[in-house]
Amino acid sequence: MWYWFRLFQPLSLIIILQLSIFSNAENKKRPFNNSIPAIFVFGDSTVDPGNNNYWKTLFKANFPPYGMDFVNHIPTGRFTNGRLVTDFIASYGGIKEYVPPYLDPTLNLEELLTGVSFASASSGFDPLTPTLSSVISMQKQLNFFKEYKTRLELAIGKERTKILINKSVFIISAGTNDFIVNYYGTPLRRRTFTVSGYQQFLLQHVQEFVQDLLDQGGRTIAFVGLPPMGCLPVVITMTSGNAFHSRGCSESLSSVAVDYNQKLQIKLKAMESHGNRIIYADIYKPLDGMTKNPSKFGFEEVYIGCCGSGYIEASILCNPTSPICFDASKYVFFDSIHPTEAAYYYIFKILRLTIDQLLKN
Repeated sequence: MWYWFRLFQPLSLIIILQLSIFSNAENKKRPFNNSIPAIFVFGDSTVDPGNNNYWKTLFKANFPPYGMDFVNHIPTGRFTNGRLVTDFIASYGGIKEYVPPYLDPTLNLEELLTGVSFASASSGFDPLTPTLSSVISMQKQLNFFKEYKTRLELAIGKERTKILINKSVFIISAGTNDFIVNYYGTPLRRRTFTVSGYQQFLLQHVQEFVQDLLDQGGRTIAFVGLPPMGCLPVVITMTSGNAFHSRGCSESLSSVAVDYNQKLQIKLKAMESHGNRIIYADIYKPLDGMTKNPSKFGFEEVYIGCCGSGYIEASILCNPTSPICFDASKYVFFDSIHPTEAAYYYIFKILRLTIDQLLKN
C-alpha cells in the first residue's frame, strides 16, 4: 500500500523527528507550556480537512469556491472558505498550523507524529448515516486510528507510540447528520424510534466510541455537542412555509439539539474516571449567539449561505460555477450547512476556556 514507503524513511530522520516531538522543542510559544505532542480528530464535515477527497463519495469539497480564503486559495476538502476550529486549536496549542487528513498519501512522518484528522463529511454515530452518503463511518475512522498506531509503532517503537497517544488531545465532532440527514431526512429510523428513543440510540454509540478511544490509550478527549440545527440555512429552507420570504430558525429542531446535548453531557460525565478527562465542548451557544446578535460579531447575513443562493447549496451544488458573496466574513454560513472561517474563528474564541482545559497538562 502507499503508506509503507513512508514507514521506512532514513533512520537519522526518524531520530531527529523523535527528539523534536518528545522534547517539545517547539519554535512557537505554547500556552501553559503544554507538552501535547499531537491532536487527533474524529467526526463529520465540521472537522474533516479532506479525507473525503480520497473516498468514493459525492460529498467532497476539494474544488472552488471552497478554500478561497485558505492559504494560497487552495480547496483542501474543508467544507468552508478557510480554516476549521480544529486548525485554530492546533495552531493556538503550538502543535501545528493545520490538521491534515489521515488519508492524504503525501503526509510525511513528522505530520503523522503531530496528529491527523480521521473525520469524514456526512458521517455520524448511527451506522446508517454514513451508509446513506457513502462516507467513512465512525467505526471505520476508529479502525484507521488503530492502523495509524501500528504505523507509528513500526516507525518509533511501541513505548514511544504509547506515550504519544497518552499525552495527545482527541476531538470528536459528529451527530448533526444523524438527525438532519438520517432521522428527519428519511423515514427509516422514524419508523423504529421516537426522537427521545433515537437520542438514546445515538448516545449508546457515543459511549461505545469514546470507550474504544480510551481503550486505545486516549486520555484527554473533547466531545463537541450539537449546534442549533434549526438555524442551518438548508434546514430553514426545508421547514419554512415560505423559504424565500420567511427565513428564521426552526425552534423545534433546535430544541432537539438542546435536549440531546443535556443527555450527552450526563453520559460523558459518567464515563470520566481517574486517569482520563472527557470535556464537553458547547458549540450551541456560540452559534446561537451569532444568530440572535450577528452585529456583535460583525456578521450581516445569518439565514443564507455565501455560496450560490445560500438556500440549498453544499458540496457539489456549491461549485466553481456558483455565484459567491462579496465578503464571506460577513456571513455566518459559507454554504447552506457549514459555517464560514470567520464563524469558526469566533467559535474558537468563545470556546477558549474549554480549549485551555484541554491544553493544561
